[in-house]
Amino acid sequence: MLLRRPSPLVDPASGVLRADHFQIAYATNDIDRAQAILADRYGIGAFRRLEGPLAAGGQIRVELAWVGPVMYELLTASGPGSAIYMDRLAPGDAFQLRHHHLGYLIHDAAQWQALLARAEADGLPVPHVSHNEGFMDSCFVDAPELGHYLEYIFPTQAGIDFFAAVPAT
Repeated sequence: MLLRRPSPLVDPASGVLRADHFQIAYATNDIDRAQAILADRYGIGAFRRLEGPLAAGGQIRVELAWVGPVMYELLTASGPGSAIYMDRLAPGDAFQLRHHHLGYLIHDAAQWQALLARAEADGLPVPHVSHNEGFMDSCFVDAPELGHYLEYIFPTQAGIDFFAAVPAT
């Protein structure tokens, strides 16, 4: 073993960063170009797509890939409801690929409730919560001092199965 790591302490009631970190996500205004950059320059060549309508009427497209224990996510969105995904990009048409959030898995309903309570107690805004029946619940917590969002995902078995089908590169 090259590096001995401490056992994970998953307790979002103790702080919003004390959850099961598994993902790094980037927002872009040209997801095909962003995929090409990750493939050609950074060695991430196979992705699994998730796309569809946003609750407010816009569209979202996400590309996911595993590299070891870390999932990389590219995302783009447009139309009503897309601001939470695209607000970290500067205005204009020039190509952008920017860090958007770190992703954390929530293991059970008690952790989900503890996370939301901790964010509220710490005065951290939760600008977006979604409930996808039979797939997963998720939310973004704004971490203003860190300059990015923290996303929390509480998947059902279907969500877990979806993540298991994301390619490893």
